This record gives sequence, structure tokens and C-alpha cells, in this order.
Amino acid sequence: MRKRLTYKSTAISCYIGFAVQAIINNFPSLLFVIFRKSFGITISELASLVSILFLTQLAVDVFSIKYVDRMGYRMTALVSHAFSAAGLFMLGILPRVMENSFAGLVICSIIYAVGAGFQETVLSPIVDSISDELGSGAMSFLHSFYCLGQCMTVIVTTVFIKVFGEHNWYILSFLLALVPAYNFIRFLLVPMKPTLTKEEKTPLKELFSSRIFVIAMIVMIGGGASELSMVQWSSMFAEKGLGVSKVTGDLLGPCLFAIFMFAGRLLGAKFEEKINMQKLLMCSSVLAFVCYLTAGLSLNPYLSLAGCALCGVGVSLMWPGTLTLAASKYPKGGAAMFSVLALCGDLGCSFGPWLSGKVSDLSQSNEHIVTFASRFALDAEQAGLRTGMMISAIFPMIIFVGLLFFKDKKQKQ
Repeated sequence: MRKRLTYKSTAISCYIGFAVQAIINNFPSLLFVIFRKSFGITISELASLVSILFLTQLAVDVFSIKYVDRMGYRMTALVSHAFSAAGLFMLGILPRVMENSFAGLVICSIIYAVGAGFQETVLSPIVDSISDELGSGAMSFLHSFYCLGQCMTVIVTTVFIKVFGEHNWYILSFLLALVPAYNFIRFLLVPMKPTLTKEEKTPLKELFSSRIFVIAMIVMIGGGASELSMVQWSSMFAEKGLGVSKVTGDLLGPCLFAIFMFAGRLLGAKFEEKINMQKLLMCSSVLAFVCYLTAGLSLNPYLSLAGCALCGVGVSLMWPGTLTLAASKYPKGGAAMFSVLALCGDLGCSFGPWLSGKVSDLSQSNEHIVTFASRFALDAEQAGLRTGMMISAIFPMIIFVGLLFFKDKKQKQ
């Protein structure tokens, strides 16, 4: 059976791996309202879960800088999927049986976050190592499967909850755990190229001394925050902040967001060699900025949902586009380079949703904000969620400013 497997089989396993990462990063957030009802979890605690998820991934990124090249691609991929399957399976058990449900959610978050952290540090360099076999646009095409996984997670979760009821959410957690379990078996069998030796790799010292790479790190931070702030809060924002039903909110908010992000990455993969990635990222950051403000300010719920959805186009190329720029500049960066950039992305993924949630929580108890919002028939919770959404508009602007400096310095070189 092994002889029939090619590097295309390896790429497919990486595609599935990105879908697994999408499940981990999105499935729990779709259950936020259920967690509040069933376990009495506060918005601040929900925001803490998001931070724990990505801070754990960030810790794995730090570990990966030194050890992924030593562990090898195959072992790292296997470890990632083992933790992912275990964490999702335990999510369906621990919060329901532990006296402190929040503690149970934290434990599960840490376990599957370890899996997601290793996935993002190993899957991109695996595809980069076989990119000659796959053709141009391989990185954007790989990352498009994160969007596809995100979209499928939203649809499957929404339909499952609608058909089988909120009280059966844990069964879906068991079923989703089968996806990384299946991919674990695939990674046992697919062919894999060896990691770069220490002598072959571009030293980290050289990377950190490069102005281009430092700005790429800043862009990754802004990209992670821009993407995940919308992903983590759009479901709850639609239901509680805009007052639409969960089904309508999930399908027109996070689901359409994922579809637009998927389309953006597919187009990026197709035209990667014909476009200026730097200019495209600057345009994308402006679009994301406008979408965040539209979502937070519009009193028309469907216009707000349109802002949430179209934000997917704006953030679609921020992560893979930055990786592509870095890989083209430093083709011998190895897994360590991807780990550093993933660390920066996860820093943004952790801080962005946390800031949005914290601002939302504080705004609900701010007399001036609540009074002002009441003029537009908005209650305290709606005012808080909208304020949290608007504060997230600063992240795409970080990208825009960073790329301006990138452009200036590139011209001086």
C-alpha cells in the first residue's frame, strides 16, 4: 500500500490536517452560547478559553523552533493528530462530569491546542518541501483547506444542533475526533521528505537581523488577530449582538466568512505568480478594517452580517501570503522559520479575541456606552459586543502600516 502513495497523498494529508486545525479553532466557539446556558460560563471566561487555546499553540510554536527539525516531519505530524483527537474526545466528557466545568474546558483546550500548534508548525514546511511536486500556489491552496474545514465545521455543528438539540452537542465532539484519528493513520503511511540539517538551514540570527522578516512577523501578528477576532466572536455577536437566530447568524456570519476566505485563498493560489503579494495584502487590510467597522456600527443586522462575512476576503491571504513572502526570501528557513512566523500568528490569535472579549465585557458595565447605545434601542450586551467588534479594526491597520514600512525599506535596499 505504501508504494502506491505519492507526495500528492502527503499533500492531501496536510490538507486534512489544516481542516483538523479549523475544527479545533472554531468548533468550541460555536458552542459558547451553549456553554453559557449549560455551565454558567461568563464572557470573560469564554475569552480566557480563546486565549488559552492560542497561548498553548504559541508555547508549542516556541518548542517547535528548536525541536521540529530534530523530531522530523512524520513524528511531529503524528503527535499533532494524537493530541487533537484526544482533546476533542475529552471535550465531550470532562465539562459534563467535572464539578468545575470551566476547569474541564480549560484542560480540553490545552490538549487539543497542543495538536493544533504542532499542525501549523509542521504542515506548511511539509508542503513547502514538496512544492516542486505540487506547482505554484501550493501554500495558499494548503491554507484554503483551513477555510473549508471552518465552513464545514460551522455547517455540521449548526445542522447537528438544530436536528438533535443543544443538549447533545457532546456527541458531535466525539464524531469530530474521528477526523484527526483517521489522519493519524494516513501520516503513518505517506512518503515524507527529511527536514533540513543544521548546516543547510538559514540561521535564526540571520532571519531576525532581516528587516523584511521582522516586518513579516508583525504582519503575522496582525493577521492572526484580524482573522481570529472575527472567527471566535462572530457566532455570539450575531445571536446576542444582532438578535438573529443561531442558525441564521452562524450561516450568514462565520459560515459565509469561511466561504469568502476559502475563495480568496483559492484565487491567491491560482494567481500567485501574477500578483504583487505586498500590494494585495495592503488592499486586504483596508477591506478587513472597513468590514469590522461595518459589523460593529451598522444598525441593520444583515449589513452587519455582510461585514462579518466579507471580512473573510480581507483576511484570506494575510497568513499564507506572509508565509509565501518569507519562504521566497529564505527558501532554506526550514521548520524553524515557519515556527517563528506561526508563533507570531498565534500571538495575534490569542491577543485579538481576548482584547475583543475584554472590551466587550467592560463596555457592558460602562454607563456612558450603555446610555449612548440605548438611544439606538441596543441593550448592554449588544452594546458591549459591538464595541468589542469595533476595537478589532485596529489589527488590519497594524498590517497596513507594517507593509508601508516594508515597502519603504525594500525600496532603499
